[in-house]
Amino acid sequence: MKPDEYKKLLEATELAYKWHSGQRRKQTDIPYVSHPLQVEGLILEHGGSCDQAIAGLLHDSLEDAPDPEERARREERIGDRFGLDVLTMILSCTDTLPGESLDDKGDWKERKDRYVDQLSRASKQTHLVAACDKLHNLHAMVSDSRTYGPEIFERFTATPSQTLWYYTTVIGLVQPSLPRRLARELDELLEAL
Repeated sequence: MKPDEYKKLLEATELAYKWHSGQRRKQTDIPYVSHPLQVEGLILEHGGSCDQAIAGLLHDSLEDAPDPEERARREERIGDRFGLDVLTMILSCTDTLPGESLDDKGDWKERKDRYVDQLSRASKQTHLVAACDKLHNLHAMVSDSRTYGPEIFERFTATPSQTLWYYTTVIGLVQPSLPRRLARELDELLEAL
């Protein structure tokens, strides 16, 4: 990586910490920022670019904004600082609309249908970002269900069958764009789920 890319990654990391400060993973004590950091690492591990890594770091920053005004400010800052390609990847990985916020999201099924539609039109670069996000989420769900049992699914809005539908659909959509090892890991976790 070039020095200017490291600088941008550091700036994006600072934003991820700032924008997810105080948030926790669903009904756990795990700081939420651990998720975008893991996604960034997976993207780099699977050959992703600096822009993809930044998109991974900030992929939840719009839908987790506390209100629509802050979401608009974040969107503008991402576009200004990191460029249209990064912003486009993030928008393609965002399942909420501009008028929604962290605590005021629309219907789960409508959001997930919209996400799948966006992803079906997105670039292969975006597919890697989405796949690494889903890989980390699946790993956490499978690990937690093995440790704590099926009651972990009570954390989520969706039913277990809806969750399985969503992950199966997304993984089927992005899989042709992925490195073989990542595609295999996703298949194994989906089977375990």
